[in-house]
Amino acid sequence: MTAVRNLDPSASPLDYYGSELRRLREAAGLSQAQLGSIVFCTGSLVGQIETTKKVPTRDFSERVDAGLGTDGMFSRLVGLVLRSQLPSWFQPYAEMEARATFISTFQPQLVYGLIQTEGYARAILGARTDEDLDGRVAARMERQRVLERSRPPATWVVLGEAALHQEIGGKRVMRRQLQHLLALHQRKWLDIQVLPFEVGEHEGLTGSFNILRFGDDPDIVYTEDFIQGHMTANPESIQEGSLRYDRLQAAALSVRDSAALIARVMEERYGEQPESDERSMA
Repeated sequence: MTAVRNLDPSASPLDYYGSELRRLREAAGLSQAQLGSIVFCTGSLVGQIETTKKVPTRDFSERVDAGLGTDGMFSRLVGLVLRSQLPSWFQPYAEMEARATFISTFQPQLVYGLIQTEGYARAILGARTDEDLDGRVAARMERQRVLERSRPPATWVVLGEAALHQEIGGKRVMRRQLQHLLALHQRKWLDIQVLPFEVGEHEGLTGSFNILRFGDDPDIVYTEDFIQGHMTANPESIQEGSLRYDRLQAAALSVRDSAALIARVMEERYGEQPESDERSMA
């Protein structure tokens, strides 16, 4: 008989999720295979989630809630689980990002995390290692739920034109990513500008940065190096970051002209891509 791994529910949100899934499945008199059949997955996947070898997705959690009649418990818990999969140094920023009422971001080379497609995010996060890649991608997709709220944060994104040309994940992935940017153009609370190559030297040459604003709390500037992120509410840093961002916005193309450039790059550089683009399946 296969030994059942005992979990410490207090060890982490993932351990708590797994132990509760096992407890409630057994209370319902279901095997892993039977629950898998109910929620349209394999019994093996249920077992891997119960033993924390796999990270649950929001879709899985919603199906388990429906299958076990758990009144949304797993759908509420999965947010904590997925946030815990973010790098420990990034989690404080993610918590502040989820509370912000206004987000401004400048990204010179990559599309901002909150507006990445799953394929694009998978290619970026898997560039160095594919260890627990599914969990890390799910965590990034979970962050994007902040933009789905009834009153999402007003979000302004300035992308360097290089972000449109840097081929991430293959041509098919890039086409879908640029299509996604164009679709976001219709959202009331989100604007995207592109800083074109022709601008030359500009205020963002030192790298990407984000500014978070809140209803009552002080503003925050966030930057990253290749090791970790840095947040500060220092008034001088906020003033400097805000000034730089204003100048980047002024130098960038208008929202309408930015959409036109995105569409042009999408057609000229990425065109219609065949379904057999293997790199996009990574």
